[in-house]
Amino acid sequence: MTDTLPDRLSIYPDSPYYNYEVLARGIGVRFRGEEKTNVEEYCVSEGWIKVAAGKALDRKGRPLLMTLKGPVEVWFRDDGAA
Repeated sequence: MTDTLPDRLSIYPDSPYYNYEVLARGIGVRFRGEEKTNVEEYCVSEGWIKVAAGKALDRKGRPLLMTLKGPVEVWFRDDGAA
């Protein structure tokens, strides 16, 4: 596996942007200079993240998501020594 992160990544297995190997290594996300731990999906090139909007759920039992726009930085939390 390479040390390059995908431009877009989702935590949901039925998404076309899901990648188990990348998620298993651990991802850090910084949005507008603040580290976020509740990101469900991100896109670096378009500059947005999706986070849960309260406790409301959709019909599949997943949290309703809110899209926030701004500068996004991502990195691997580990050093790649897996």
